[in-house]
Amino acid sequence: MSDEKQNTNNSFEKVVGDKEERKLQAQREKKSVWAGLGLFGMIGWSIVVPTILGAALGMWLDKHYKNDFSWTLSLLVAGLMLGCLIAWNWVQKENNEIHKNNKDGNE
Repeated sequence: MSDEKQNTNNSFEKVVGDKEERKLQAQREKKSVWAGLGLFGMIGWSIVVPTILGAALGMWLDKHYKNDFSWTLSLLVAGLMLGCLIAWNWVQKENNEIHKNNKDGNE
């Protein structure tokens, strides 16, 4: 019975120690609410800018080259898809960095 109690105490100490280390690491990194809002802003701009540029180029092409299809709509959709791809790539890179930092801290 004493061995079970010792194992329980050791696992409890490990859990508390891990939580304390995560809190200390978060304090060292000092990520604030503003950093989170900046992340959302960055993602938004990475989608909006290619979409607007695609629409602007499409309007210019529609004005100068008459076709049966709409360059504006086509390039707007292409810009939106490109912007989403850029945002997804950026979020994946940030996610990998966070997981890398967590893995380094745990080992």
